[in-house]
Amino acid sequence: MNKTMNNTASSAINSKKAPKPVGLYPHAKKVGNLLFLSGVGPRQAGTDKIPGVELNEQGEIIRYDIEAQCRSVFDNVRTIMEAAGASWLDIVDVTVFLTNIKDDFATYNRLYAEYFHDNQPCRTTVEINKLPTPIAIELKCIAELSSSNNSVTTSQ
Repeated sequence: MNKTMNNTASSAINSKKAPKPVGLYPHAKKVGNLLFLSGVGPRQAGTDKIPGVELNEQGEIIRYDIEAQCRSVFDNVRTIMEAAGASWLDIVDVTVFLTNIKDDFATYNRLYAEYFHDNQPCRTTVEINKLPTPIAIELKCIAELSSSNNSVTTSQ
C-alpha cells in the first residue's frame, strides 16, 4: 500500500522538549500543509510528573488541579507546534477530552479563552470516562502551515 496521499509525503515530528509519547506514535505528523498533533496531555517533559495531580499507592487520582493541567497541556501543544516550525496561531481545529466536564469545563473554558484569545480555531469538547494515564485533559489539534513553515525539523 502506498504511504502517500496524492503524492504528498508525510513526515513525523518529535520534540525532545515535549513529554515522550506513551505509545508508538509521533508528537505530530505533517501532511502537505497540514499538521496533525497526536493527543497531548499535561505530563512534564523528561518525567512522568503530571502537574497538579496527587495519586494514591495504586496510581489512581486522589486530587487534581484542572487549571495546572490545562496550562501544562497548552504549553506542551505550543512546544510541539514550535518543534514543527509552526505557530500557535496556525491551529485551526482543537478536540478536547475532559474526564469530568461537569466540574472542569468552566475552568478549562476560561483558560482556553485566555490562550486562544488571538486565534479562535474550531473546537469540539467531549467528556470521556478515562484517559490512558492519570490525567483529566488531553488535546488533539490540527494546524494549517503556511508555505514558510514547510521546512520541518523532526527533533528539537
